[in-house]
Amino acid sequence: MPSPVPDQPREPTAAPAEAPARRGGVARTLRRWFDTGAEIELDEARADRIDWLRAAPYFALHLACLGVFWVGASWFAVGMAVAMYAVRMFALTGFYHRYFAHRAFKTSRVVQFLFAALGATCVQRGPLWWAAHHRNHHRHTDTPADPHSPRQHGFWWSHSGWFLTPRGFRTDWEAIPDLRRFPELRFLDRFDLLLPVLLALALFLLGGWLQRHHPQLGTDGPQLLVWGFFVSTVALFHATFTINSLAHRFGSRRFDTRDDSRNNAWLALLTFGEGWHNNHHFFPGAARQGFRWWEIDLTWYGLKALSWTGLIRQLRPVPAGLVRAQARAR
Repeated sequence: MPSPVPDQPREPTAAPAEAPARRGGVARTLRRWFDTGAEIELDEARADRIDWLRAAPYFALHLACLGVFWVGASWFAVGMAVAMYAVRMFALTGFYHRYFAHRAFKTSRVVQFLFAALGATCVQRGPLWWAAHHRNHHRHTDTPADPHSPRQHGFWWSHSGWFLTPRGFRTDWEAIPDLRRFPELRFLDRFDLLLPVLLALALFLLGGWLQRHHPQLGTDGPQLLVWGFFVSTVALFHATFTINSLAHRFGSRRFDTRDDSRNNAWLALLTFGEGWHNNHHFFPGAARQGFRWWEIDLTWYGLKALSWTGLIRQLRPVPAGLVRAQARAR
């Protein structure tokens, strides 16, 4: 009787090897929530797919707004939400956009940092990331290379999908050679959740203090956290994002630019002047986007006021001759 053939050695299965790798991938993603310097090499096959785990804080902020049903409302808390929206919107439009992305005026290094820090509390990443992506948008507006063109990618992608991908999370350092030399700005970019967390904590502690010392205001820590941080931050998100999505679809076109940019008065009110988007794409370097006296541009008014104090200077004007020439051409 022939001896039995011994069992052949089995090929090792992939699962044991993949499990640690998968756990390591999750750990790296969680680390990148707080330290964007931990980025890994871009996988082109997945570069433009939403990274749901990495994007979890964005969705969590929306869910946190449901807290209004538990904490209730007070005039003070709602007023704080409006104030936090207004102050941070100005930091975004005046500094993240018109200063960092377009260099529309000059300021000191201290003022540059202070407004960069204020803008970072908006949870729209760091100033370098923001400026780099916006410069690439202007370089490739409404072409396939535009990161958030509704013509190329549809409404939802241009509104929010684009920045939730591995490619969208990265900062294009080549686009910002003038800004990357500042270590304090690189710090804000790398640890972009630090200041939002500190702001949220400060609002919570302020609410607790007010509850103890000024109970007539009717607010407390959880209420001020939900309204002052979560609600105002999510409102900032979608007001800002409408410029990428709606302002390239709805509105009027004064200038014949090589893109789909539109002027939209309603969006201009919501975003402190950013809705004069066709004006902006016609001459991106101007500190003012409401070219006509009746085009309300709250950011411009704020920048003008800062220039009177000497905190900023050399605001780049709208070139009147260029505007007149374009008007005659039409």
